[in-house]
Amino acid sequence: MAQIKVPRERLEQLRLLAYIVCSVIGFRLVDIQLLRHDYYRRAAEKNRTLIIHQNAPRGRIVTRDNVALAANEPSFSLIYLPGRFKDPEYLKRLARDFAPRLGMDDDELLVALQRSFDHGTPARLAENLSTRSMFAFSELKTLYPGVDLVVETKRHYPFGHFASHLIGYMGRIDAKEWSALRKEGAYRVESKIGRSGMEKRFESGLKGRDGGLYLEVDYRGKLHRVLQSEPWVSGSDVRLTLDFQAQKAAEEGLKNSLTQKGAVVAINPQNGALLALASSPDFDPNMFVVYSDTRAAAVPMKVLPEYNLAIQGLYAPGSVFKIISASAILESGLISPKDTYFCPGYYNTGNRVFKCWDKKGHGKVNFLKAITNSCDVYFYNAGLKVGPALIEQYEREFRLGMKTGVPMVGEKEGYIFGPSRRGNLKSYWFIGDTLNLSIGQGELLVTPIQMAQVIAAAANGGIFWRPRYVDRITDPYGREISRSNDELLGSVKLKPESWRLLREALKNVVDEGTGLQSKIKGLEVYGKTGSAQNPQGGDNAWFVAYAQVPGQKPEIAVAVLVQHGQHGASAAAPIARDVIAAALRWDVKTGAPVKPPAEKKSAVPEKTAVPGNDAALPAKGAGLNAVKSSVKQAAATGSETKYGLATEEKTVSNTAPEPEAAAVQTTGDSAQ
Repeated sequence: MAQIKVPRERLEQLRLLAYIVCSVIGFRLVDIQLLRHDYYRRAAEKNRTLIIHQNAPRGRIVTRDNVALAANEPSFSLIYLPGRFKDPEYLKRLARDFAPRLGMDDDELLVALQRSFDHGTPARLAENLSTRSMFAFSELKTLYPGVDLVVETKRHYPFGHFASHLIGYMGRIDAKEWSALRKEGAYRVESKIGRSGMEKRFESGLKGRDGGLYLEVDYRGKLHRVLQSEPWVSGSDVRLTLDFQAQKAAEEGLKNSLTQKGAVVAINPQNGALLALASSPDFDPNMFVVYSDTRAAAVPMKVLPEYNLAIQGLYAPGSVFKIISASAILESGLISPKDTYFCPGYYNTGNRVFKCWDKKGHGKVNFLKAITNSCDVYFYNAGLKVGPALIEQYEREFRLGMKTGVPMVGEKEGYIFGPSRRGNLKSYWFIGDTLNLSIGQGELLVTPIQMAQVIAAAANGGIFWRPRYVDRITDPYGREISRSNDELLGSVKLKPESWRLLREALKNVVDEGTGLQSKIKGLEVYGKTGSAQNPQGGDNAWFVAYAQVPGQKPEIAVAVLVQHGQHGASAAAPIARDVIAAALRWDVKTGAPVKPPAEKKSAVPEKTAVPGNDAALPAKGAGLNAVKSSVKQAAATGSETKYGLATEEKTVSNTAPEPEAAAVQTTGDSAQ
């Protein structure tokens, strides 16, 4: 038999082709088994695993006196897992009984159920249901196998509007955020995230690690078995420097004020820790996380009062600025504290008359009397003598015209007023500008938190700390993760005698001057009233103060602004008094510390999972155990499922008790 000769060239080509094919196959095997093994393993897991997600409870935001301002409460999802009941009448009865309670038409619900049954896909019939609805559906689900309730969580703010500008609010993740966060694996398309305030700033820490039920399916989506139930881990708690009672007094004071508009900032002058930060009008962050079965009026984002007057509101400081003018006067050496000026109720510059707030005049006044009664004419004369440049210098020494550095978005730096600023603008400086500057009027603009820093510096001898509101962050078991540190920003240097005279004057303001309504029996209170002219309406009312227990260091400094409140003495000083009494736990009637209430046994059940939460938390995996039986039933009867069912959040029911507030009373009258 003749042999067929194959040309050598053809054999070489076949051999080369075989090498190429083997190389491609080999490279592909290396790629699958070694280079991208983890990627293909995860893809395979996804193909065979269905997850019913259960969001972890968010960490709480808690005051220094252990009251939760942001917590969690239970919500529920109603799900349907198709099982053995293939009778169309079963689905019709289910739709007829459940539709009215879900606010749906029978036919609409029947279509969803039928689609779920035909495709073997779990169906979410309702989400974010309240406890009230849960009880109603619990009774019905016993009659309909395959219908179950999954425990979730809903963010809850027990005190509504309380500290809302600081706490912030939550909202559903948008497409841009989802695109950026999906790689982290901690978020899903229906997740909710912090939108403002602390909820946004501490999003990564407040959000816990989600859990869920892992189900095994085959390539057709046929359900086989439950693989595991993964427990969630709740988020970290943020512990604040904020004092619940001081914050409560601040917010109630603003709401009971003449206009219900303004801001209060209370700070510890020894370290910069914020004790209260209130801005009115405010908002209720619960409006963004309402139950699906609760009707709530939608508030357009354009009218949401997110503007934080405490750090963003710019106002002329009025007579509270006289603390800075007085510092310049005392440090100048040009005027003795005993020097007097006569106040007839006005000051005539020759072509214009500048009035004192008391039209009758104060007569002969020296430094102490001028501060005590807030005499404008004294400061007109003294300001002209020491000159506007020195006053502007002390504006800057007291850190006006710059941000305080509080870690909040949108803080304004204010506006410095003085001859050098005017010169930079290539404009003239007039005698009337000096008179306005001396009493805190003109172009000078400050924020309430800046004035809180000024009075805090007067309390501690000129030290400026960066304001902070976070004390520490703890894990779900109460173990400390991080702690904030005191941060020194700078200081203002005055002679010891200047500090002594300034403090004596501020003490006189409260004891016998315009600040009488801030006087607290048993405490040493130092303060200054102010009423700043406002071109947009009535005068803005100011009061700044600090207080101490006799023989101790000052523990609180506070600035109060009431928009259009007219008089700082009557509108702002009483608010400051209440905040001071609340923060120091002081009874103004008895002039002694408030006696702590007797301890009561808590009626709240003990937690079953995570120490550190105030309210009872369902055991990890609660709500999913009930689903397991339905899943096993579905697997046994051959139902197919193709899509994951995501639940919302598992929660803490946290209703913080309100501490007993210190008793307050109104005393005295004042004029400014």
